[in-house]
Amino acid sequence: MKKWFAILIGSIFIGVGINGLLAPHHLLDGGMIGISLIANYTWGFQPGLVIILLSLPLYGLAWFYHRSYFYNSLHGMLISSFFIDAFSPIRHWSHPPLFLCALIGGFLVGIGIGIMLQQETSTGGTDLLAQMISKLTNLNVGIIIFLIDGIVIICGGLLLGGESFLYSLITIIAVGITTTFITLTKRSHPAL
Repeated sequence: MKKWFAILIGSIFIGVGINGLLAPHHLLDGGMIGISLIANYTWGFQPGLVIILLSLPLYGLAWFYHRSYFYNSLHGMLISSFFIDAFSPIRHWSHPPLFLCALIGGFLVGIGIGIMLQQETSTGGTDLLAQMISKLTNLNVGIIIFLIDGIVIICGGLLLGGESFLYSLITIIAVGITTTFITLTKRSHPAL
């Protein structure tokens, strides 16, 4: 029950953060979410659907090598993708200034991802990859996500321009710090 609650609440945080704060200014998160936002800004594809399609190869790996991650993340990926697309109408609401959108949007997405990772589920995609790498290397999953996100932001910055790149850096720093803090809290308090 805790896992389902974490998926639902985490997905809502992610959907609101992306659509309410990042997407209106063409800001990026990293990982699969960032790739899906690039596809949305460039070609108009629905980000949630892009996440599902691009996550399929990683789920293939998880099926063969880490079946528990496959089962634990599949629901998180499907539900978060649904909320990302379902909350797209809030993109047209009034928004705070660009810097605040980057910062608060990053915190909201980081909270959503962190809540899900605490219950050993995720949004799939590169979060799933980061979980597998974390298990193999014992590195904190938030740090691995931060590194992957940096690669996506650099590629997105080349496509979308300098301002998007700079403010998206603020976003991934906020996501990385928030996710790391929440996942460290789990390690410090295993009963949570």
